[in-house]
Amino acid sequence: MQAVLSPGFVTPVSFRRKQLVLNCLNAQPSRPLASAASTPTACREGVVLRLPKSLTASPVQHLTRGSCVIASASAASVPAEQPKLNWKLPVYIFLWYAFNIIFNIINKSTLNTFPCPWFIGTWQLIASGLFMVLLWVTRLHPTPSVDAKFFAALLPVALFHTIGHIAAVVSFSQMAVSFAHIVKSAEPVFSVALSGPLLGVGYPWYVWASLLPIVAGCSLSAMKEVSFAWNGFNNAMISNLGMVLRNIYSKKSLNDYKHIDGINLFGLISFASLLYCLPAALVIESGTWQAAWQAAATKAGQKATLQLLLWGGVFYHLYNQLSYMVLDQGISPVTFSVGNTMKRVAVVVSSVMFFRNPVSPLNWAGSFIAIAGTYLYSLATDRYAAEKKKAAAAAAEKKEQ
Repeated sequence: MQAVLSPGFVTPVSFRRKQLVLNCLNAQPSRPLASAASTPTACREGVVLRLPKSLTASPVQHLTRGSCVIASASAASVPAEQPKLNWKLPVYIFLWYAFNIIFNIINKSTLNTFPCPWFIGTWQLIASGLFMVLLWVTRLHPTPSVDAKFFAALLPVALFHTIGHIAAVVSFSQMAVSFAHIVKSAEPVFSVALSGPLLGVGYPWYVWASLLPIVAGCSLSAMKEVSFAWNGFNNAMISNLGMVLRNIYSKKSLNDYKHIDGINLFGLISFASLLYCLPAALVIESGTWQAAWQAAATKAGQKATLQLLLWGGVFYHLYNQLSYMVLDQGISPVTFSVGNTMKRVAVVVSSVMFFRNPVSPLNWAGSFIAIAGTYLYSLATDRYAAEKKKAAAAAAEKKEQ
């Protein structure tokens, strides 16, 4: 049975039911028992009376007395809270792309002018460390709390970071930036191959299958690459190996230091890497620095060479810091991988346009196949992680039962 109350209209309901409505309206507020979008109602013993908005005291009101409930609100009267626009994410992604493109162009220009990759790579680590000191001193970024035990755990990670970083700079000095980045896109191959023996992680078939386009794309690009050099190719592969081992040993050694955020960790790794990089640079390359500097001063001028070195160090740190700032916005790993894949495309295309490297159609096809392969690998590993999480949850639920 249902009766409708509206202004100026008397419903043929009994005095008892009218009294019920009045009692409900005089009730004291209690906790919500109905949704805010409910129609104003009074109920008792299965009888529902719809009440007009004029009888309610406020847009959202939940009243109870005994078995009587009134929930007065309407969807239109409660303004829905609009989600806040995260303007930081597109800005950070744009700056991440821009700083990475600028760094690669400046880095290659510096190597063309002053061909000392060990010097340049070491300077970039120093510049990154100095940048972090500036952030800590000015309190623009929180200073990490670390101890001797942390630095002991950090040393193997820093060693592999040094290998990956320096090998990449040496590779860029020997090949075109675009092709070096295509070879660098093969990093997931090393990750899957080494995660099993070092971390005890066995990947399913679809993760291994996602590596095929990466290998195929790199092979196609190498077939017609004008700047191809075995030394450059080998150094790019060594860089991949170093970076994968860095990530693996980070998981093994730094698992107890998750309170240190990514930006601080990158700065601390830069400091620790100097323990390896600086002595090695002095031994391997210092004998050529004076002659190379004089040639660079004659070719481009001392001021221009110094500016290239300075800005190369600055943008090296900035693009790495922005990558962590993008991650801090709470995006999913797949979204970040898509962004990283598109960033590599942007770097390859911009470097080809800036340096006017000759690129054949086969080069372009191989490049984009390899880059697409890295995206497929990201999707495959994300699916594998989701399946592991689901299996773990099911196992825990079964154990509780």
